Amino acid sequence: MLTPVLSVFLALTALADTIRPKADSLRQLALQEVVVSASRVAESVLRSPVSIDVLDVLKMRQSAQPSFFDAIENLRGVQLLTPSMGFKVYNTRGFANTTNVRFVQLVDGMDNQAPHIGAPIAGALAPSDLDIQRVEIIPGTASALYGLNALNGLANILTRSPFESAGFSASQRTALNHIGETGIRPQVASETALRFAHVIKSRLAVKVNLVYQTGYDWMARNRGDLNPNANTSLGLLGDYNPGRDAINVYGDEAPNRRALTLNGQRYVVSRTGYAEEQVTDYRLLNLRGDLAVHYRFTPTLELAYGYRAATLDNVYQRTNRFRLDNYRLDQHALTLTSPSVVLKAYRTSENTGDSYNLRSMAENIDRSYKSDNVWFADFSTQFRNSVAGGAPAPAALLAARQFADQGRPQSGTPAFDDLVTKLRDINNWDLGAALRVRSWLYHVDGQVEPTRVLWRSLREKTGLNLLLGVNYRQYQVYPDGNYFINPVEPDRDLTYRQFGSFVQATRTFWQEKLKLSATLRMDRNQYFAARLNPRLSVVYSPTETHHWRVSYQNGYRFPSLFEAFSNVNSGGVKRVGGLPVMSQGIFENSYFRTSIDAFQNAINADVNVNRLTTEQAIQKNKDLLKKNTYTYLKPEQVNSFEVGYKGLWLCKKLYIDADFYYNSYRNFMAQVEVNIPKRNNPDSIAYYLADRSLQDRYRLWTNSKTTVYNYGSSIGMRYAIVGNWVVMSNASYARLDRTESGDGLEEAFNTPRWITNAGLSNANLGYGIGFSVNYKYQSAFLWQSALATGMVPAIHNLDAQVNYPLIRQRVTIKLGGTNLLNRPYYTFVAGPSVGGFYYLSAVFE
Repeated sequence: MLTPVLSVFLALTALADTIRPKADSLRQLALQEVVVSASRVAESVLRSPVSIDVLDVLKMRQSAQPSFFDAIENLRGVQLLTPSMGFKVYNTRGFANTTNVRFVQLVDGMDNQAPHIGAPIAGALAPSDLDIQRVEIIPGTASALYGLNALNGLANILTRSPFESAGFSASQRTALNHIGETGIRPQVASETALRFAHVIKSRLAVKVNLVYQTGYDWMARNRGDLNPNANTSLGLLGDYNPGRDAINVYGDEAPNRRALTLNGQRYVVSRTGYAEEQVTDYRLLNLRGDLAVHYRFTPTLELAYGYRAATLDNVYQRTNRFRLDNYRLDQHALTLTSPSVVLKAYRTSENTGDSYNLRSMAENIDRSYKSDNVWFADFSTQFRNSVAGGAPAPAALLAARQFADQGRPQSGTPAFDDLVTKLRDINNWDLGAALRVRSWLYHVDGQVEPTRVLWRSLREKTGLNLLLGVNYRQYQVYPDGNYFINPVEPDRDLTYRQFGSFVQATRTFWQEKLKLSATLRMDRNQYFAARLNPRLSVVYSPTETHHWRVSYQNGYRFPSLFEAFSNVNSGGVKRVGGLPVMSQGIFENSYFRTSIDAFQNAINADVNVNRLTTEQAIQKNKDLLKKNTYTYLKPEQVNSFEVGYKGLWLCKKLYIDADFYYNSYRNFMAQVEVNIPKRNNPDSIAYYLADRSLQDRYRLWTNSKTTVYNYGSSIGMRYAIVGNWVVMSNASYARLDRTESGDGLEEAFNTPRWITNAGLSNANLGYGIGFSVNYKYQSAFLWQSALATGMVPAIHNLDAQVNYPLIRQRVTIKLGGTNLLNRPYYTFVAGPSVGGFYYLSAVFE
């Protein structure tokens, strides 16, 4: 198993020894910032084998962003998605989505994901800003060392030790948003944080953190039409289109529309639906905290117990948008650390509380007063009556909708509120809207540097440093009957297990000017064979200020719990996991929804324009129907090549960090939409697929057949001018290169070509006053998702802050704002509009 990587490693070792340069007497290295995430051991950030960015306390204090999580947005190559004010998603190097299971978020090396999703609920379980020591961001593949599905990047948030950072600190941030928005007054947002750490008799230390955050969320009000061509053959466009599917209106989607034959013509008609703000509560509440107890057996051997908990009320987005209410996450962890050994064990539990699906809520409010059959029958009757009375088709369609909508529940009324309360407690999305998931994650991992202590003689003789690691992870989810089922043992929880191990070998040459490292990781999943993830890297440092690096690595991602096991009844569409245990028989008997849509559109055109009968149109166009050719899930794979440079120039006042990467992805996990006719008689299939009510609709997790290539580059610069003035800038370029087969199922790239930041700061303008301003540009790009597809306009943001320390009171006051010019923007189609956010904060330490 180790032969391929170690053979290359030993070959490079031999080559390096044969071309050893003369000794360099100037070997005294300046003290450099140390990181741990790039190689899982402490090393200089300048000599890390892959790209890595660091956000520390000093940079955060000078950031115009209000918090650590917000400040990450301005790091090199980071794309921010904002599903809501309390739920922000980070991505690097392409293929973004609103949960991003390809980007891993760790806190002190421990995954803080929501288990059923396989990705974190933003900052819900994150540490307090007061307790964060630094954040390390690795853009791109990190799965050779971490596994954990880290294909697109990794963020490791490192907290402050109570031994090194004892004492009491507190912060209060008050902000205003929704300034100048139509239909809503300015709203107040608040965050209060407390931290206390204390050392007891030098060996025992404790710390406690508490954060309480409230506010009123950004609102999603996009009314763009996702089905604009439904009635083009009848000339019904824009507001006259009766088959309209507005982006942030729910209940008018494909399962809620039909093709009606009225007066010899076929009209595509949708039910009316409800706007998002009518079926959700935009109030934000996040209460989170943690408790840690540390005990040092010796100065270098420490055992720590930690407990984190969070409750969240917020809007959240996946394929649909959700209201999270009383959402709860808990994590218990034990960590043992020594100079050569690190052991971790933790358990995370998740309970979605009283959360609900906004789309299912809207659909079932509509159906609560009138079933689809009755509504469409009423619509048809009134349309015919209006046309018989001499009304033109557009007026008749409007009158038909008004007639069919009579008795429809109106938002803001007590009856409507009672209906919401009732539906949010029904755990079946064909009838209600409840999200009732309970899941658990159990994780154990350990790593050891045997050449640091046990095999020190080996290191002294060969210069070789070894790092070994192993991990075991188990997911467990309660089968609620709507989101998850257990098709084999209905009364038992579903379990999903993974095992991994890695070995890393590192050696330096030429008086530590050349560093070679090779890593090989093996991961095994109970449903898939073992996969190997190798990484090979070279770092060349000709001087203490210039460092060049080259790396190659291969990464795998196993399906998340949701991708593997979901069984969601979602408004007439069942979303089914891609494992055979979940989708046996569906892949084999289904037809592509895209071909069914083309078939139905062709029927409508032939009836409306060519005056064929429906029977004739079906027979003419049935060859458009295409059977599903996809099959069960396999792991996703990426091969990544990267070159980079880090260096100091102009008497070490100018810092430059640049990289270029090229990736190839295979077996992208994505969803394919298919329908199955309710009868399997070959002679009847076309007739059943011509009628939406005679087919069952599915969205299946599967793999794309396309090999996708993307590349990009980034550069970051930071220059200390004179005094305390610092200029910084960064730019990243990302591009989808090509696809080998273009089967249309490859995961959407969803990434702007350009993201740039430019900033100016001064930590002390005079009298202790600090200042910074930052400008961000993000180019327009195409967003594609199951919820909505369309162009995301370019973003131009200006952020700024000024701070002043009250030294005697030990308080720092900070006044600032993001999106200062209050130009609303959204980061993806169907997401909320983000406006100006103006804050005043005080931090006591």
